[in-house]
Amino acid sequence: MTAETALVPAAPAASPARPLITLDGVTVRFGRGTAAVQALAETSLTVAAGDFIALVGPSGCGKSTILRLVSDLMRPSSGRVLVAGREAGDAAAAEPVRIGMAYQNATLLPWLTIRQNVMLPLKIVPPFRAEWRRKRRTEYRDRADALLAQVGLKGFGDKYPWQLSGGMMQRANLCRALIHDPTLLLLDEPFGALDQFTREELWAVMQELWATRGTTVLLVTHDLREAAYLANRICVMSARPGRILEDCPVDFPRPRPLDLTFAPDFTALVQRLRALIVAARAAAA
Repeated sequence: MTAETALVPAAPAASPARPLITLDGVTVRFGRGTAAVQALAETSLTVAAGDFIALVGPSGCGKSTILRLVSDLMRPSSGRVLVAGREAGDAAAAEPVRIGMAYQNATLLPWLTIRQNVMLPLKIVPPFRAEWRRKRRTEYRDRADALLAQVGLKGFGDKYPWQLSGGMMQRANLCRALIHDPTLLLLDEPFGALDQFTREELWAVMQELWATRGTTVLLVTHDLREAAYLANRICVMSARPGRILEDCPVDFPRPRPLDLTFAPDFTALVQRLRALIVAARAAAA
């Protein structure tokens, strides 16, 4: 696909009746009294099932806080967080959505092989854990090997993390986040520690994984090219207290080749995002 053909706008996907994620007037405040810090101002966001959303903005603007809210690792100070219609913290509601997570550091356990690391969620997450003993050497092993092959790690299942490069460990990290077929994948700077060439290779890997699995993705990144290449929508956030300043659609069709990142329309989008963030930082200062 050439850069010219890549710039033809894609037809918008039909939205489901109910979004997978809803943030309704959410705020987050840490501490009390004069020592309190307002991390997130009143913020509303809806994410459709199967969407790929990137959150960008100045450091400390609340991007990772949104991931923690969605994953039920923290509660909002006010407002509501709904995931598949289930309010965070509501144990009596429907079965929680399965979530996969990947961070900047791969955090693979050094005493386990790559395959064993990838299979860990199957040992922990229902309903897979109920059949762990019966399937760990057959179906689950085959599932892990197939996923490793998809990200270019075929034959590395028996290696240990210390025998792999940083980029290879991050590929394995993505496999571990996806092995249990999550409905929602949360990515917090997953490629930030890698060199530019390895990072771009993993953009292509992530794009393929998303296209083949249909997982809903929330990506936190400081790399505006990464956001523009991977996402369907980019939410630009203000400096602390964070709020969404602009929700930018990204209409470049898929699959997106890496040479798209040099196209004029792509560069213009990146520059517009940068200008919004520079203005947000200046306003906070």
